[in-house]
Amino acid sequence: MLSRPLFRFVRDDKRIPFMRGRYAGLATSAILSLLSVVLFFAPGLKLGLDFRGGIVVEAHTQGPADFGKLRAALAEQHITAAGIQSFGAPDDVLIQLDMPSSGPQQEAETQQMVDHVRHAVVEAQPGTQVLRADAVGASVSKELFRDGLLALGSSLAMILIYIWVRFEWEFAVSAVITLVLDLTKTVGFLAITRFQFDLVMVAAILTILGYSTNDKVVVYDRVRENLRKYRTMPLRELLDLSINETLNRTLGTSSTVFLAALPLAIFGGHSLSGFATVMLFGIVVGTSSSIFIAAPLLLLMGEKRLRRSKVAS
Repeated sequence: MLSRPLFRFVRDDKRIPFMRGRYAGLATSAILSLLSVVLFFAPGLKLGLDFRGGIVVEAHTQGPADFGKLRAALAEQHITAAGIQSFGAPDDVLIQLDMPSSGPQQEAETQQMVDHVRHAVVEAQPGTQVLRADAVGASVSKELFRDGLLALGSSLAMILIYIWVRFEWEFAVSAVITLVLDLTKTVGFLAITRFQFDLVMVAAILTILGYSTNDKVVVYDRVRENLRKYRTMPLRELLDLSINETLNRTLGTSSTVFLAALPLAIFGGHSLSGFATVMLFGIVVGTSSSIFIAAPLLLLMGEKRLRRSKVAS
């Protein structure tokens, strides 16, 4: 005999009428996505080194970094366009520079600039160690940006095909529209928080899309089962029933992933905190959209055809 779980988010006999708020959910999602599109153009995304090109130098100082001395030392080396910031611990410094002008001497000029940075930080704070220095040219950054967008587009296309084959076209179109709305909200979140948009963020967005798709497939599976089981039940009531039946599972899975990503957002440092924070945002958006966006869209597009076809069969 299976024991009952110690904790449930909602009672098994609880029936929440989610579809009553379908228009409010769709309107709110559309407004947030529209605002996110506006934020994409102004102020825009803060492109990382992968997509804008440039030089990044990570250094570890002896004791807390003195940014005044570091900037003065860089200015003495005629490096005035440097962006200096702390990441992780107070003694970790990130220095970002624009790439030298393109030409046959670009590689030599890049290495010379890195050497000047290394000399400047050691002179400003003796004992400083340069941990890494990376450079990405303009042509490479454009190619990486194109490939990142291609990966996102291909992911949405594969999701559309998968859900279309597994369910029916109403399910597939509803899911892809919802995922596009999730994607735009994530872009808006990146524009507001000013996290650098680089290949790591592309990986975060692809992970969010995969998680959100899995969440929607769980709800859609229950909808399909209930379409066969309750042949005369109106689709609106059937969607409410399906969401309530999967609600504990959905919230339980989302909470587990959220709690697993939370320590990375808090303690992950510069390289992981942005990725994990975007993941946390995506988990919340993906879970809520499965209930308040994907299901109402399915109701709008399939209320007559899905119910009629199932009754006729």
